[in-house]
Amino acid sequence: MVDLDDLKEIGEIDKGGILGLCIKTWALYEEALSFSYEVELPSYMESSGGYPHGRELRKVVVAGMGGSAIGGCLFRDMLRDEVGVPVEVVGGYTLPAYLDEETLVFVVSYSGNTEEALCSFVNAVRKRCLVCTVTSGGQLASFSKRLNMPFVKVPGGLPPRVALPYLFTPLPVILERIGLISSIKEELEESIQVLRRLAEELAPEVPLRDNLAKSSAQTIAGTTPVVFGPYYYSSVAYRLKTQFNENSKTLSFWGVFPEMNHNEVMGWERTGPLHKLISIILLRDRDEAPYIKERIEITKRLVFEKASNVIELYSSGQSKIARMLSLVFLGDLISVYLALVRGIDPTPVRTIEQMKKELRGKYDLLSKLEAEIRSMEKRRR
Repeated sequence: MVDLDDLKEIGEIDKGGILGLCIKTWALYEEALSFSYEVELPSYMESSGGYPHGRELRKVVVAGMGGSAIGGCLFRDMLRDEVGVPVEVVGGYTLPAYLDEETLVFVVSYSGNTEEALCSFVNAVRKRCLVCTVTSGGQLASFSKRLNMPFVKVPGGLPPRVALPYLFTPLPVILERIGLISSIKEELEESIQVLRRLAEELAPEVPLRDNLAKSSAQTIAGTTPVVFGPYYYSSVAYRLKTQFNENSKTLSFWGVFPEMNHNEVMGWERTGPLHKLISIILLRDRDEAPYIKERIEITKRLVFEKASNVIELYSSGQSKIARMLSLVFLGDLISVYLALVRGIDPTPVRTIEQMKKELRGKYDLLSKLEAEIRSMEKRRR
């Protein structure tokens, strides 16, 4: 295994520089918070009695894929107890049949060229939804401009999974600006301070013995990480799973309490060689509700003692946003350090790129969407 305290060696492995980008996550949130409040919204999205003028919002949907969708998942879980309308995250080529004029659809694609997101954009316009896009450019920006749809242009040039601050922050800020939720600026500012402190504690210069992210990565090296968290951290658990996939280039799985207590625990009843190849990662809060805490503790004793390792990651901060983002940040760094300890450059995602290339060679979806956009343009003139 690679020595994670050898900065020269890990620098040579991390050719894409993703470790340095992750450490600066707090600065990306700071930047995103600033430009999210500066985005010019059209008059029909101005606050009027808690809803955009002329429409009563009854549903909110975030459409996106992969690293562009995870911000929507965090957004959904963050708002679980805050907003009186359903919030859903949709991936794939189609949108649910129930979407209508009373639905706000955020279409999120960092590159602006994700074909599923472009299909969702066209479908949302066709359904006469209130549409707002978040992108760094590409066809999604072009389609938004041509149909005069509001869009948040974010800085480009990052791997989408690193651009999470740009793709997440505009969502709650815009809901605040149109009057659907109360001010969240203070919570986002607290989150930035929490992440800045954690960045100092988990930086590459901090030795492994004092660095939770490094020591966790070294502990789980050679095993399959399986992430569990309370139901309200389902998006955080999923984010960690996908970061192990993309950064660490390893299989990973996830689940939530209490659901896993009603089915998945039975998969651990008969211990076999597979169980000793699994590392359990538990997402925790220091002020957990008693019914969640007891479930986790009992599961640790009855089930997880059969695993190779059990690592508990505790959230930081006071607000719900800060606690969620602190766990996301910690998981991001563990996944990067896990890649490095295995001697793997975390940045490239060659199989994903090859899959996109081969799909483009099979059919030309973009030309069909372009034709539909032209038709929509003509109808709007």
